[in-house]
Amino acid sequence: MPALPHKKLYHISTLENLDTWARYKQAMCMDCQSTCCTMPVEVKLPDLVRMGVVDPFEAEHEAPKNVAKRLEKARIIQHFNFKTSVFTLAQRANGECTYLDAQTRLCTIYDQRPNTCRNHPKIGPKPGFCAYRNR
Repeated sequence: MPALPHKKLYHISTLENLDTWARYKQAMCMDCQSTCCTMPVEVKLPDLVRMGVVDPFEAEHEAPKNVAKRLEKARIIQHFNFKTSVFTLAQRANGECTYLDAQTRLCTIYDQRPNTCRNHPKIGPKPGFCAYRNR
């Protein structure tokens, strides 16, 4: 009997409906549309230093609220939580992360990416699952 051609799994998730999320497997990232890069990304000051948008000296000597004011003006962040000192990165009008390359669908700061991104999908709205969408 001849071998059947390999069938590709087609899956479309929505960010809003966690029931549509797929159980994560590392190979999924190879043909995904980077749906996770349309979720809000919360970061802390060390993330911003690693990303190169905050100088280590500024992080050590400047109040986080002042750093936040500068980053909001530069449109690097869209929100700052004063109680927790957590910054939310800015997104494009279509909801994508500003660090996502629109053509390749790859992160332009992958080696410097925030911990939130490094730990996805181990942490997040549905740990162990992701909003996978085929390319």
